[in-house]
Amino acid sequence: MTELSRVTLPNGIQLDVWDSGPRDAPVLVFLHGFPENHRTWRHQIEHLNTRYRCIAPDQRGYGNSSRPEGAEHYEVPALVGDVFGLAQALGVASFTIIGHDWGGALAWGVAAFGQASGVVTRTVIANAPHPAVFQRLLFADEAQRAASQYMRDFRDPANDALVREHGLAALLMKAIKSERKVGNDPAEQKLLFEQWADPERAIAMLNWYRASGIAVPPMEEPVGLPEKYADPAFPKLEMPTLVIWGMQDEALLPANLDGLGDWVSDLTVEQVPEAGHFIPWEAPDAVNAALDAFLND
Repeated sequence: MTELSRVTLPNGIQLDVWDSGPRDAPVLVFLHGFPENHRTWRHQIEHLNTRYRCIAPDQRGYGNSSRPEGAEHYEVPALVGDVFGLAQALGVASFTIIGHDWGGALAWGVAAFGQASGVVTRTVIANAPHPAVFQRLLFADEAQRAASQYMRDFRDPANDALVREHGLAALLMKAIKSERKVGNDPAEQKLLFEQWADPERAIAMLNWYRASGIAVPPMEEPVGLPEKYADPAFPKLEMPTLVIWGMQDEALLPANLDGLGDWVSDLTVEQVPEAGHFIPWEAPDAVNAALDAFLND
C-alpha cells in the first residue's frame, strides 16, 4: 500500500495525500470517486510518477481525511476549494486535473474555475459526467434517469440506520442493481470494506450526493426538460481536455458523451469498449495509453 502524508489546507481541512514523483516535474492531481480512495489511480500513478509529480488525495470525507459533520460541508465550492488549497499547501503553481466518477465531476468544476488564471492547464475525465450534459439527461433521457435512481437512495436519510448498523456495503447492495461483475484486487477490496464499515465515514461519503445540486427526478415524473429549463451556469472549457469512457458503464451511460463539444472547445474522447465504470483499474493499460498520448501532445 502507498505511503501517505498529512497535508493541512488553508481552510483547516486535513487530507491524506499520496505525493510521488520528481518535485520539479509537471504536476498531475488525481481525484478519486465514490466509494473509493486515492488507490483508484494506482496503476496510472505507478506508470507516470517517474515523469510527473503525481498528487492523489483521499478527498474530504474519505479515508482518514477530515470529515466534517453535515452535508453543507460537502457542497461543490468547498470541495473545489480543497483542490486549490492542496495545490497551495504543496507549493504547486499549475497542474493537470484528472478525475474519475465524483472526482471527475469535481474536476470539471476545478478546470472551469482554474482556467482563467492558468492554474489548471489540462483536464482528464474518466467516466464522469459533465454537469450540464448530465442534468439534461436526467430530465430527458429515461435510461439515464433509471440508471441514476440509486442517487435518490444515497440521499435518503431513511437509509442512515442501515448504514450505521451494517456499513456502506449494505446500502450499496440495496441501491445498486447490476449484472456486471467486476473483480478488484483482493487487497484493495479489503481496504475498501474496512473503510465502508465505519458509519461516520460512510455518511460523510454519502454527503457528496446529499450536497449536490443535481436533480434526479423519480421515474414516475414525465420524461422531458421542464418548462423554461436553463442549463447550469458553466463556462465553456478552452483548455485541452481528454475524456476516457468505459462503454460498459451501467450507472453513467455513453449518452453522457453526446453534446460534450458544446461545452469543451479542445476535446479528445477515448472510448474503451470492454471497460465499465471503474475504468482506471478495470482497463489500466488503455487508460495509461490514452494518458501518454494526451500528456505527450
